Amino acid sequence: MLNKTIGLILLASTIAAAQPKWKPITQQSKPWTRWWWEGNAVNPKDLTYNMEGFQKVGLGGVEITPIYGVKGHESEFIDFLSPKWVDMFKHTLKEGTRLGIGIDLANASGWPFGGRWVTPEDACKAVFHKTYQLKEGETLNENITFVQQPILRYVLPKKTELKDLKYPISKNDNLQELAIDQVRFEQALPLQTLMAYSDKNEVVNLTEKVNKEGKLNWQAPAGNWTLYAVFQGFHGKMVERAGPSGEGDVIDHFSSKAIKNYLSTFDKAFAKTDVSSMRAFFNDSYEVDDARGQSDWTEALFDEFKTRRGYDLRNHLPNLFSKEKSDLNSRVLFDYRSTIGDLILEKYTSEWAKWAHGRGKIVRNQAHGSPANTLDLYSVVDIPEIEGTDLLRIKFASSAANVMGKKLASSESATWENEHFLSNLSDVKRALDLFMVGGVNHLFYHGTPYTPQNAAFPGWLFYAAVHFTPHNPFWKDFGKLNNYVARCQAFLQDSKGNNDVLFYFPITDRLTEQSPKGLLEHFDGVTPEFNGTDFKELGQKLLDRGYGFDFISDKQILNLHTANHAILTGGIQYKTILIADSEQIPLETFEKLINLAKQGATIIVHKKLPSDVPGLGNLDTRRAKFKALLAQLRFENVGRVQNPADVKQKFSQAKIGQGSFLVGDDLDEMMIFAKIYRETMIDNGLQFVRKTHAKGNYYFVNNKTTKAFDGWVKLSVDAKSAALYNPMTEALGMAKYNAKINEIYLQLAAGESCIIETYKTPVSGTAYAYFKPKGEAQELTGTWKISFLEGGPELPKTIETKSLGSWTKLEGEAYKNFSGTASYSLDFTNPNTSSAGYWLDLGKVAESATVTINGKFLGTLIGPTYRVFVPNSLLKAQNTLVVNVSNSMANRVIAIEKQGVVWQKFYNINVSARLRPNLGKDGYFTTQNWQPRDSGLLEKVTLTAVEKE
Repeated sequence: MLNKTIGLILLASTIAAAQPKWKPITQQSKPWTRWWWEGNAVNPKDLTYNMEGFQKVGLGGVEITPIYGVKGHESEFIDFLSPKWVDMFKHTLKEGTRLGIGIDLANASGWPFGGRWVTPEDACKAVFHKTYQLKEGETLNENITFVQQPILRYVLPKKTELKDLKYPISKNDNLQELAIDQVRFEQALPLQTLMAYSDKNEVVNLTEKVNKEGKLNWQAPAGNWTLYAVFQGFHGKMVERAGPSGEGDVIDHFSSKAIKNYLSTFDKAFAKTDVSSMRAFFNDSYEVDDARGQSDWTEALFDEFKTRRGYDLRNHLPNLFSKEKSDLNSRVLFDYRSTIGDLILEKYTSEWAKWAHGRGKIVRNQAHGSPANTLDLYSVVDIPEIEGTDLLRIKFASSAANVMGKKLASSESATWENEHFLSNLSDVKRALDLFMVGGVNHLFYHGTPYTPQNAAFPGWLFYAAVHFTPHNPFWKDFGKLNNYVARCQAFLQDSKGNNDVLFYFPITDRLTEQSPKGLLEHFDGVTPEFNGTDFKELGQKLLDRGYGFDFISDKQILNLHTANHAILTGGIQYKTILIADSEQIPLETFEKLINLAKQGATIIVHKKLPSDVPGLGNLDTRRAKFKALLAQLRFENVGRVQNPADVKQKFSQAKIGQGSFLVGDDLDEMMIFAKIYRETMIDNGLQFVRKTHAKGNYYFVNNKTTKAFDGWVKLSVDAKSAALYNPMTEALGMAKYNAKINEIYLQLAAGESCIIETYKTPVSGTAYAYFKPKGEAQELTGTWKISFLEGGPELPKTIETKSLGSWTKLEGEAYKNFSGTASYSLDFTNPNTSSAGYWLDLGKVAESATVTINGKFLGTLIGPTYRVFVPNSLLKAQNTLVVNVSNSMANRVIAIEKQGVVWQKFYNINVSARLRPNLGKDGYFTTQNWQPRDSGLLEKVTLTAVEKE
């Protein structure tokens, strides 16, 4: 009896009582926003006003990016980095400390890096070439010269002629008004080299035989000769969306001298200023080549190439510039592109990060769009940042963070969710959920313009379409979304990635392919750069099948380790490296894969192994080593075969050392063999990201469908118990969980998200509240009183109605024109049909709502589902429901446009239309073809009795 009692005590002691609780919300776990300083026309009073508003709605920090100015406020413009600008920045830092708001600063006014202080020597370069033909005994009669053809491109229609501009471009005083996108002046370019190639494969360097006038002193020897003259020109890209003094040339991203000279201006500006409370510097994407031609050269390119590739590029200019596809041409092209990639990594990104670190700051970097391996560029910065709506693209930043052991991955979020004034908080939430599913845990809105307190509606705006501004009626409900994000990110930041697969990024094949765009390829993600490749198809399959994975680069593979058959990097254990069907792979990468397998790793190869190594330097030796490595892999057919005639279900295994290579067509079969299991919740339309914490795992799960989900979900991780958190409603508790088969019970409305916390040991606590309907939904009927609380252009009169619908359908222009908040109130009797409570469903709402019953605030609803729980204890015999609804900015903008109010008053791009039908004759966005947008409670409001399951 005594032993039995002791056993029960020991069993009970293993079940920990740990009531689930929310993690503390910090400055870093809150969402941040890009804070546009338009024209730098800021002042201390309004800076404080803006920042206090940010604090009230739950923003954790700002990233200051100075951009183009507002017309009519020219006298308030402040030159970027001037002493007065620094004073405004100092005030911002002080207020940030007082208000608990973090501060980041873009290292440019606009993007990419550049400005008035960038000299032609440090500006981005382009390469040009000419060819000449000579036969034996001939001399060249014409001078070897190249005159760069002029280019003048504007953001909007042309405002001046090139002949009226001064050289260099920084000498012009009206650049804010001109908004030039790209400029090249007509000028003779310096000769980089002159090489001669004979039909007998002889190569002669003639550079030293060309005098200052371009006269060649050389007579062709025996044979037919082709001469290649290479000239260094100017790409001409200007900083986009630049503010005062930020206009000018973009830097040469392949030159350490250029970035050092560029950053020295910041050192001078801040030399006598305490910026210790600032957190980070920021780079807003590469985006040099969204212009005519490419920035594809740097002054030291030939020397850098020879040092890195082991041979002289000058001996292979015909191969570099050829448009014909051949093995030799592809190899030279690969080496050239690899050199450019090395330079942007080492001479720009690493130099920038080193500079910031030397000043006690971290760096956030958008690497997408670069002519380099973006995973490597993300690797050398503190916070990789991505943008976009493609999940495969989003995972590039989070992959680099996971693989390199970085705590944060950020995103430029909600840039263009809809046309101007139409995006609502539900649209934004959907975008943010996708980023979090993609592994992002540090969200930045894009963005919030600085707006003076007395600015007339619609305030100061940015040209992108989601307007996070106090003039937007959704601002009063914005805090609900921000609190949701903060609760999610508190978990996502306090954990590590937990993905099974390292998915190799096969950039090699792309670097060997000719491009109609020019010498360089630019990498933005997977689409469209890898359209039609096995890599893209396999990546999509990994997503669709629910496998957790991170991308990994060649350089990152070289730093991997193994232990107990796991692959280790960034403090994370992975189960395999997956290689898509690729033609070539660097020798160093394949050597490392072989060594990892020998040490116990499993390498999965889809379809077939690469068959060659890329590049030209030392090719014979590298090929021989590669073939010797391949020879070590002796494959035998294995695999589960459901149909013996279906050979596609088989795959081959080559055991080597303690590990093996698997090669085959059936990804699922190879995964099962390697004991890698997918998350089957994906089959129900649930998307997820899985993380690891000290006592188990976290899942962020989002129901991306338009239907509610109610059922059991199997988890791929082993756990003894699990808790559930609803970051929108703040509900939490111990979940229904079957530890024998690792299944958890979830109830998620359309678009809703939850956080699952699993534990390695049994844990007890208050149960999570699940509800099931007790009957049909009952419409709330009676007389609705609609009062208009705040907004404009004017407050419409209060009305009463028995039927709900858009308030724009009411008689009178005031209702049609109104943007703001209206209060709906209704008296109703207690249904007395439930002991637990009711779901109050507002139906379709335009756009967000707050709900109060009998004076008790129940919540803010931002969609896509507008439902809130009403406890039965709250209801009396007679009850009063109050729903405050805020619509969009659209109707008020339509109204003021009809009145002839000019609100598009911004320099540069002004306000551009996302959709062509909304483009006015003047080239700007307009609502002239719009009808009032539906607003308010649009359908019946219902109560559904529920009981706890």
